[in-house]
Amino acid sequence: MKTIFYAIAPVAIIAGLAFNSITPLAIGSKMPKAELKMLSVSGKEISIKEVMKDKGVLVMFSCNTCPYVIKNQQRTKAIGDYAQKMNVGVIILNSNEAQRSDDEAFTEMKKYAVAQKYDWNYVVDKNSEVANAFGANRTPECFLFDKSGTLVYHGAIDDSPTNPGSVHRQHLKEAINELAQGKEITVKESRSAGCGIKRI
Repeated sequence: MKTIFYAIAPVAIIAGLAFNSITPLAIGSKMPKAELKMLSVSGKEISIKEVMKDKGVLVMFSCNTCPYVIKNQQRTKAIGDYAQKMNVGVIILNSNEAQRSDDEAFTEMKKYAVAQKYDWNYVVDKNSEVANAFGANRTPECFLFDKSGTLVYHGAIDDSPTNPGSVHRQHLKEAINELAQGKEITVKESRSAGCGIKRI
């Protein structure tokens, strides 16, 4: 009986991972849930459409506790500041609905935003609704849209999510530069590394 269990267990784990994996929004797709209001740490309800600036908007899925998010904290702050400087709006979504009563609670999000000196909206993605619509799977994970709401870049901040000392190309920054200049995005997709979004 034990032999059968051990033989089945890995298959069940793999099947579970496959089931939880959602296909990401394709490059060139229009932004879903653009007008959905979400609660920001500011206490206001706001939509992605309202955050958008003249050149577009950066939507990042993140959280408070993922080790990969922690490794990217300085880079997240830097790219958020840079995006706004380039007239691209910024909004960060916390979609970890399964941990909403714990480390990803709204009160903890407010503390985290203050500690990280966020100068943009950090919002609750209730029931992971936007993450599901975007096909976001991990934290951090970035989606860059142009002013028409079309997806032009999806993936990581740079080419070394786990080690800031080994970065050779800042994918997201280059995409923002090209977007601001009205150019075709050279690298449209990159591999995100991070924790899985904790859906209910």
